[in-house]
Amino acid sequence: MKHLTILVPNGENNLSSIVGAYKIFSRANALWKEQQGKELFRIELAGTSPTTEFYGGLFSVKPHTDIANVKQTDLIIVPSLNHAYDAAIAQNTAIIDWLGVQYKHGAEIASICTGAFLLAAAGMLEGKSCSTHWAAAADFRQRFPSINVQSDKLITEENGIYTNGGAYSFLNLVLYLIEKYYDRQTAIFCAKIFQIDIDRQHQSSFIIFKGQKEHGDEMVKAAQNYIEEKMAEKISFEQLSAKFAVGRRNFDRRFIKATGNTPLEYFQRIKIEAAKRAFETTRKTINEVMYEVGYSDLKAFREVFRKITGMSPLEYRNRYNKEALAG
Repeated sequence: MKHLTILVPNGENNLSSIVGAYKIFSRANALWKEQQGKELFRIELAGTSPTTEFYGGLFSVKPHTDIANVKQTDLIIVPSLNHAYDAAIAQNTAIIDWLGVQYKHGAEIASICTGAFLLAAAGMLEGKSCSTHWAAAADFRQRFPSINVQSDKLITEENGIYTNGGAYSFLNLVLYLIEKYYDRQTAIFCAKIFQIDIDRQHQSSFIIFKGQKEHGDEMVKAAQNYIEEKMAEKISFEQLSAKFAVGRRNFDRRFIKATGNTPLEYFQRIKIEAAKRAFETTRKTINEVMYEVGYSDLKAFREVFRKITGMSPLEYRNRYNKEALAG
């Protein structure tokens, strides 16, 4: 029998990702026992405290065991953290060290949402790709610049390490792991029982792009403001770099370092965010919105919109604007 460890870190963490992972894996285990005569996993919640409180003491979790008693495990699930990342890392140094040891011994590790901060603190994501909640991606990049954050991805898998996007998208990660460890039919069964859309690959359509300005490069901030003000116009980035008396290559390098995007990518994301808001809140046609945000070629607009959101402009409008759909 394999061993699954669901971690209960110290501090104010996300209870739903612990309970959700436990319930879905338990249901998969029950089905497996019905069909195969035995459970696939022994599931344990493990931490370093006898009891961990959540939401100001409204709820509490009593782990089955201390991590010190788990000498070897096959799969570890790291739940989502709340936003006090420095405190979470400081409060969970024993868990961070334990994760490193278990990974070296062959355990696979899956982090949910901002649980990736613990994996990064353990040095396990160096040079690798990972996902996390899109709202935490900029903070993550600043803290761990050598890790390739793919905030549009719902799930990443690399060398036995899985990461996933934000909030309740952890349900998709759990189904992904169940399909890998059990089989496709068990994953489909759990998807139907818990009513989860299976095979969702992106969190792109949920991203609210606010501009990545949590950096200290004032020249880049000024360039960002200029791009946002001129969103519907054509911009020459050669002229823009000259405006700030910086060579184009150095301008691009600084822009990418500060924001994680090239100037062109940033320009596109500003346009598409404005288009998304228009689709959500007005009854404007696709063409009207396209022209409003500075595109004149419908094919190009559709391609960029799909690249950033994972769906077409029409699909997005129909999903997020019932009034437009009714019309």
